[in-house]
Amino acid sequence: MQSTQQESKTLLKVTNLRKYFSAGGDYFRPSRRKYIKAVDDISFTIPEGSTFGLVGESGCGKTTTSKVILGLYKPTSGTVIFEGSNVHGKLATTVKRGIHRDIQAVFQDPAGSLDPRMRIGSIVEEPLQIHSDGIEGERKMIALQMLEAVGLSREHYFRYPHELSGGQQQRVAIARALTLRPKLVILDEPVSALDMSVRAQVLNLLKDLQAQFNLTYLFVAHDLSVVRYMCDQVAVMYLGKIVEFSETKELFESPLHPYTKALLDAVPIPDPVNVKVRTPLSGNIPSSINLPSGCRFRTRCPYVMKICSEVEPELTNEGKSSVHPHYTACHLYPNKS
Repeated sequence: MQSTQQESKTLLKVTNLRKYFSAGGDYFRPSRRKYIKAVDDISFTIPEGSTFGLVGESGCGKTTTSKVILGLYKPTSGTVIFEGSNVHGKLATTVKRGIHRDIQAVFQDPAGSLDPRMRIGSIVEEPLQIHSDGIEGERKMIALQMLEAVGLSREHYFRYPHELSGGQQQRVAIARALTLRPKLVILDEPVSALDMSVRAQVLNLLKDLQAQFNLTYLFVAHDLSVVRYMCDQVAVMYLGKIVEFSETKELFESPLHPYTKALLDAVPIPDPVNVKVRTPLSGNIPSSINLPSGCRFRTRCPYVMKICSEVEPELTNEGKSSVHPHYTACHLYPNKS
């Protein structure tokens, strides 16, 4: 799957990525072992300066993908290439430290990601200490600058996390992630734990910081309204597979995959008069250990056909333009590009 922004430099390239977790079975007979196929053969590229969205239901594998990119998990197979270097390859120590410096993350729960025993200033300065950047006075100055950049005041430097609101805690997490001036920031549900009134402020802040520091975002979310506002490109995941990918405007205006249509239909409209015609979904999400044959979505799809249980659909370009491809993995679209 190629990027729709060929003129931009590719910052991150994920190719045939798989991440399986052992789920028991006969240890001495590999053929009888069971695995949770959290991520199962996905590929995408992220151009520099863009925001790439990864969406889907809980358990689809989007957070596992982000953790593999961060280096927290080793892939079962496949590659993660960041600026020409394999994140999980045999690299020199200085190169690995550079990659870890250039890829940072902001997690879903701000309270859980901040050490309650540390003051805010120490939390923001910690990445600088780990990477031996600057002396104590310089680190404090950088930390104060980053706190101001995310909309906090100098007095927050001396506070503890429990003294801040949820929105302020997430701003601290963002400041900490940006202290090392990374190139790629992985945002894992960064506003889902926040009050509705605070979400727009944090999203606007992320956009401003992206322009100010020339950041590239991998935005992991399930809230499609947030994804539509933030992302340039969107990949939809279901049970470890990417089932649809295109530019954001194209995906929201002309969704192809039944699962994508169901996700969009689930977004509420703040108008009691305008009644949506929803795509019905029946059944439960299959187990990641015992996946259905053929298309993984067929057990819930309202358009299921015989071929869906026999052949797994490939991700192919069904878009009208080669410049702006629209990939989907569905037997409803037999034309191969």
